[in-house]
Amino acid sequence: MTILQAILLGIIQGLTEFIPVSSTAHLLIGQKLLGIPADDAMFSFLVIVQLGTLVSLFAFYWKDLLSIARATSDFRSLRDFGSLKPEAKLGWYIIIATIPTLLAGYLLKDAVEAMFQHPILQASVRLFTAAVLLTLAEWLTKKDRTLESMKWFDALVIGLFQIIAVFPGASRSGTTIAGGMFRGFDRPSAARFAFLMSIPVMLAAGGYEMLGVIQMPNLGNFLPLLAVGFVTAAIVGWLAIKWLIHYLSHRSLYVFAVYCAVVGAIVFFLK
Repeated sequence: MTILQAILLGIIQGLTEFIPVSSTAHLLIGQKLLGIPADDAMFSFLVIVQLGTLVSLFAFYWKDLLSIARATSDFRSLRDFGSLKPEAKLGWYIIIATIPTLLAGYLLKDAVEAMFQHPILQASVRLFTAAVLLTLAEWLTKKDRTLESMKWFDALVIGLFQIIAVFPGASRSGTTIAGGMFRGFDRPSAARFAFLMSIPVMLAAGGYEMLGVIQMPNLGNFLPLLAVGFVTAAIVGWLAIKWLIHYLSHRSLYVFAVYCAVVGAIVFFLK
């Protein structure tokens, strides 16, 4: 991998992590087009470059995250959950939504890594999955709830949807936004919770993969590529979040569903 390739992949990651078109699918497609082999180093790059978009989330939602962390840190308040501040409830709902994904990621790690040996096929399948979920979410849901009305079961259901994103090519934002909409939440509320709940999972995945990167024999040569991809993804990711939140306040997800279906079909037939 070259510096230019790392920049291009960082741009792809930043643009597609939050826009519901599957960042991993696009990274796998980019990897194929750029002629980068699907080896352990590339798998590590794909995971760790997501930490760049994690920085985007921290930068965009830092006020929300600070208030949520402060409100959730008082465990004594759980004795009267109904009287908790909205920020505290949201914090606990994020924890509830995260547990299924962390368990699935741990139990299915070997199976997920094996799927990266067939990146283009997986990208195609997951793009079609995203297209179906986004279409159904728009077509079948009322979209009349806000996060203030969230209950623990809503968080659990959305967390189960996030399990789909454990597999390569699945859209984390697409599946979790769709999960929120299936529970009746409006698009901006579903997107906000999807982004916030992705932070623990992205942090855990990136942190775990970092342990493997530290042990790489050619780490000195690989670090500049990781740094370039990381910084590029962080900058582009912040811009993508800002744009998407504004977009979802006024428009539907159908355009993303059509895009995923078209790109998935092209990739499948050209693989």
